[in-house]
Amino acid sequence: MSTKRNFLRQLLATVAVMAFTLVGTTARAEDEMPDALIKRLSADVLETIKNDKAIRAGDMAKVIALVDSRIMPNVNFQRMTASAVGPAWRQATPEQQKRLQEEFKTLLVRTYAGALAQVTDQTITMRPLRAAPEDKEVLVRSEIKGGGDTIQLDYRLEKTPGQGAGWRIYNLNVLGVWLVETYRSQFAQEINAKGVDGLIATLTERNKANGKKA
Repeated sequence: MSTKRNFLRQLLATVAVMAFTLVGTTARAEDEMPDALIKRLSADVLETIKNDKAIRAGDMAKVIALVDSRIMPNVNFQRMTASAVGPAWRQATPEQQKRLQEEFKTLLVRTYAGALAQVTDQTITMRPLRAAPEDKEVLVRSEIKGGGDTIQLDYRLEKTPGQGAGWRIYNLNVLGVWLVETYRSQFAQEINAKGVDGLIATLTERNKANGKKA
């Protein structure tokens, strides 16, 4: 796979997660359908990115802070990490699970932040939602248009019960590839070779290297 295509995956994954940026700053619409929610927030966020000169100029400190404080709290990150780590997650100690979540989050934050400034004139079109009102997990399908070919972008979301209830993302499909499954394949190789501690060490080193580039 070409470097350009890999970068495009990162960029579109960024836009997908950015759909949830405003959840923490606007009133929760608990009865709003998940596809309507993503469409509304995506449009708002894309417009914000386009008009933010600091982000467009590549201010990485500001972008990283934005992703970390406003996006990640609206993702079911424990579920995402556990799914990416796979069966080894259940055998990991609480401290190892904590470290895995911290390093995986840092990896994703910097990946998203690195692509965020590249958003230009994309628009999002929602596909028909196939879900029943009582469903707690749904698949939301969309397409991104602009800057070339139309790109498939799908989300898996779950409805969080209780206080702060609302739809939260736990996986993304960009160009036919699910994000969690992609990382699961990479992580499995590390775990098989070096164990859970080896995976943590690899993620830590990767994050240090990425930090130096920022």
